[in-house]
Amino acid sequence: MYKTTEDIAIAREIISCPGDTLAEHLEYTGMTQAELAERMGRPKKTINEIIRGKAQLTPETALQLERVAGIPADFWIELERRYRLRLAEIDESEILLQAGEWSKRFPCRVMKNLGWISFENGSVNAGKALLAWFNVASPAAYEKFYHGQVYAAAYRMSEKNSKDPYAVAAWLRQGERQADVMEVPDFDKRAFEETLPHLRGLMVSGTDNFFLDLQALCQKVGVKVVHTPPLPKAPLHGSTRWVKGRPLIQLSNRFNRSDTFWFTFFHEAGHILKHNKKDVFVEGLDYSSDGKEKEAEANAFAEGWMISDS
Repeated sequence: MYKTTEDIAIAREIISCPGDTLAEHLEYTGMTQAELAERMGRPKKTINEIIRGKAQLTPETALQLERVAGIPADFWIELERRYRLRLAEIDESEILLQAGEWSKRFPCRVMKNLGWISFENGSVNAGKALLAWFNVASPAAYEKFYHGQVYAAAYRMSEKNSKDPYAVAAWLRQGERQADVMEVPDFDKRAFEETLPHLRGLMVSGTDNFFLDLQALCQKVGVKVVHTPPLPKAPLHGSTRWVKGRPLIQLSNRFNRSDTFWFTFFHEAGHILKHNKKDVFVEGLDYSSDGKEKEAEANAFAEGWMISDS
């Protein structure tokens, strides 16, 4: 409804709350706010806040005004409804304008071409699509929830290198969306360990449909495996994290090379078997000393399965 920040500023300036009408009525009748408060049995502060639009005009207040001012309660209730609706429209327009600017931080065109999001031309439409895709109400909510909590570790790590934190977050989010449609039983650590030789057999066989077989075997033991193409400024090989109580391995096959793909898979499997459920591992990012140690352990685990005959 409002296309610019100037439109929004003007709308906020000229919007009229029910309190404006109430103030006009008091002026017309010569009644003071203090007298109205006494007649209604309400604190003067409450009446003043209603007149200034700081407090909502409730149905109870509307009924009291009907008795004291002689103006039907329905009239006051309808004024309040329209005012709150208009305020919500202004607030929503402001959020969408912010989302339009915020969307420029993401590779939206690439995401659209990959079929991850859908939107018509324009940054505001891209912003709306992103908000729905991340399931957040505003860019501020995104920053607090994803960069502040869910992907906090990846966000901090990506700030230290050439990878863009918003592209990284988009790639991780797509993996979660892919995983959401997969049904798996509770994770069975022993069964997963016993499945690894079969997965190594898939690696050696080099069959064309190996990924579907890999996915199915892991799914049986409670591990979700998804393939997510890499994004510009987020050239990632893979990631491991626990989502909704299940381990998720996300792979990109960035170089389209079998050896790199399988090493990354076994590396991520090592994280699942050796490390904490609260850890978030995103390959290709800079880690702390503790993270580097865990990465080394996962590398050694992968090398064992890539090289060993056992």
